[in-house]
Amino acid sequence: MNRENPEAVFDSAAFLQNLTTRPGIYKMFDHAGDIIYIGKAKNLKNRVSSYYKTQTASPKQQVMMTKVVNIEVTLTHTEGEALLLECQQIKRHKPRYNICLRDDKSFPYIYLSSEHDFPQITLHRGAKKKRGKYFGPYPSATAAKESLKLLQKLFPVRQCDDTIYNNRSRPCLQYQIERCSGPCVGLVSKSDYQQDVDSTLLFLEGKGGLLIEQLIAKMEQASAALAFEQAANYRDQIGRLRSVLEKHFIPGEKGDVDIIACASKLNFACIQVFFIRNGQHLGNKVFFPSLPDEQEPSAILQAFIAQYYLEKQIPHELIISHDVEEIALLTEVLANQAGHHIAISPRVRGERQKWLQMAITNAENSLIAKLADKQGLYGRFLSLQQELGLAELPSRLECFDISHTQGEQTVASCVVFDRDGPVKSAYRRFNIEGITGGDDYAAINQAVSRRFKRLQQGEHPPPDVLFIDGGRGQVHAAEKALADLHINNVMIVGVSKGPDRKAGMEKLILVGQQQPLDVSPGASGLLLIQHIRDEAHRFAITGHRQRRAKAKKQSVLEGIAGLGAKRRQLLLKQFGGLQGVAQASIDSLCSIDGISRQLAQRIYEHFHHQDGH
Repeated sequence: MNRENPEAVFDSAAFLQNLTTRPGIYKMFDHAGDIIYIGKAKNLKNRVSSYYKTQTASPKQQVMMTKVVNIEVTLTHTEGEALLLECQQIKRHKPRYNICLRDDKSFPYIYLSSEHDFPQITLHRGAKKKRGKYFGPYPSATAAKESLKLLQKLFPVRQCDDTIYNNRSRPCLQYQIERCSGPCVGLVSKSDYQQDVDSTLLFLEGKGGLLIEQLIAKMEQASAALAFEQAANYRDQIGRLRSVLEKHFIPGEKGDVDIIACASKLNFACIQVFFIRNGQHLGNKVFFPSLPDEQEPSAILQAFIAQYYLEKQIPHELIISHDVEEIALLTEVLANQAGHHIAISPRVRGERQKWLQMAITNAENSLIAKLADKQGLYGRFLSLQQELGLAELPSRLECFDISHTQGEQTVASCVVFDRDGPVKSAYRRFNIEGITGGDDYAAINQAVSRRFKRLQQGEHPPPDVLFIDGGRGQVHAAEKALADLHINNVMIVGVSKGPDRKAGMEKLILVGQQQPLDVSPGASGLLLIQHIRDEAHRFAITGHRQRRAKAKKQSVLEGIAGLGAKRRQLLLKQFGGLQGVAQASIDSLCSIDGISRQLAQRIYEHFHHQDGH
């Protein structure tokens, strides 16, 4: 069988006979044309042939091959290129039988600018286009913000946005609580400020010992000059710094290292990554890769390392909890990508062994908690099946909700749950247009119709149960939307607020039933319904607030003659929002491309005239 002619039968023998011995990747397809497995090989003919030999193929591989009806190959020059291409394709297609890394968001950095007389230090995520120094990555925005808060206590370098900094006429609260030295209003000299910037750099570069030596020298100089108050300030700063170093710095570690530990049980796995940069522990992050079946930790680690570091900054060393089969190939590919030497160390001693054991313990504990949560969630799905009288255990749930303010800026949300919980990558919002303001029935009809038209185009699988936040009217609106699309295999359930809108007192409305469904008291399936309903409500409100805020910004600026849509967007982007535009001076406004002095004058007067009222 092939994708162009579904009726054709796949001749595996002929395919293997003509298969090349060169390196590359192979994609295996099922009868629906979906990719179910992607692999790489140094010798494609030998590797793919092994799947058809019962004496070498594992039982799991044999089961997978019963579903394979087509194979496609892509040739590469080297096995290393094949590994990179394999990882890219797995991340893109997420085949059922591959180990897949789900969480792949960009990590935050701490950024210190170099283009200002009084540099700014701030959180940064995304491309590193601005001039300056970047430190990280941090495992989460929370970890980076905690470090910034710590730095504020040690060295009062400004963390405010440039727009706010350029338009201040008096010091802000951060100055009042001694978290900033007030460069925006000239309360600190450039040389004194630069000393704090240099100290911040030394700290972030892991040179805490050198920094303490410099502060001790300054304290002694101040004491010799009889500047006892200044000497006391240095003494207190040294004390705070020593306390921080004891908590965050690793003895004997000076470089950039990631410590990666894996724990697995059944077909679940947890990976913990401890981030160490310049000898400083920045925090740790947990991952739960998707497994097709039970896998050895070594295989999970190998897949994780290849996929996770594909497009990321790679430290000089990876310390891992289990040996991996293709360690030499991984090291070569990562080193070529990073442009510097990479070491992958499965065996370490001393202080490093203590940190690796800590990572292993964290991975094991997180896995235990995840398994307990999975079992609880699975029980809720079983309860839901029983309460709704479903023939099979549901695997995908969707829920719709509507949010608006007096009928304006209506937004519909659609959230998705599977047996692992929320599937946030599948969430969608719909800006509702062309209906009477406040008509929730029409809004639900439009949202469901738009969502399921995409389903018919193959953009996403259908849900087993479609929940609607609302009563009988909303349920009928959703039913009509599906009927118009000739979809009749989706169960629709309305979740109506109970007496006093109390959680646990919801009424479930089913199509064709006059009375609400009787739910068993304390049924855990109701908790699952509450969870997905609350998540839909949260997602809808967030979208509505964003749309309302955007409309407010646009409406205020739309009243200015000569200011078109593109310039409005440019102003909001350059000044960080409406407040920044309102605070900008005429000269600052003129600095924006396309804004003449006359237009800048109108913009300035527009806001200040409004303030006068």
